[in-house]
Amino acid sequence: MTAPVKGGALADLARIRAALLDERRRAESLAAGERDRLAAERREKDLFADAVGAVVPLRKSATPHLPRARPPAVARQRQRDEAAALVESISDAFDVESLLETDDALSFRRRGVGLDVVRKLRRGVWVLQDEIDLHGLRSDAARERVADFLRDSARAGLRCVRVVHGKGLGSPGREPVLKAKVKSWLMQRSEVLAFTHARPADGGHGALIVLLKPGPRNGVSG
Repeated sequence: MTAPVKGGALADLARIRAALLDERRRAESLAAGERDRLAAERREKDLFADAVGAVVPLRKSATPHLPRARPPAVARQRQRDEAAALVESISDAFDVESLLETDDALSFRRRGVGLDVVRKLRRGVWVLQDEIDLHGLRSDAARERVADFLRDSARAGLRCVRVVHGKGLGSPGREPVLKAKVKSWLMQRSEVLAFTHARPADGGHGALIVLLKPGPRNGVSG
């Protein structure tokens, strides 16, 4: 026969049961709170996704390529122009007599140009294609005119031209100031192959007949 439970023991059991129920309620309350928190986070994510739309992850960009510093620009065209100007420049300080042929006409020919070329030039074998008249010009202006004339004539493909420098009859002392200078200028120009005094009918000793190198429009040889 089971012994009867005393009143004190029953009270202890009631307290234990109540404590277990309280602990269970707290656990259930914590679990419900965690479920509510997770549900709230999911709702926030869903709202953000609906607002933003589909999202594509960004690719990792490569290291940007930094351009190398370029060297300072060089005015090459200006250098070429200056070099050409030096080549084309003509000076008064030039020894004419050292290059002129020793004959009555004081003709000139480049190395490699035969004497027969000068003879043909003197006889008027080549037709005069253009001329320049330096009468009335001072030395500096005449030098520029001669340089421009020879350059333009060569570019046009001309072979035979005349340069009229005058006989100096109107100069102080009746000295032909331009005569020697023109010969000097002609010898310094690369376009000139040869020159000689003109025939009397073409100006005589007041003009020079000049043979130019073959140009792009005229391949006639000397």
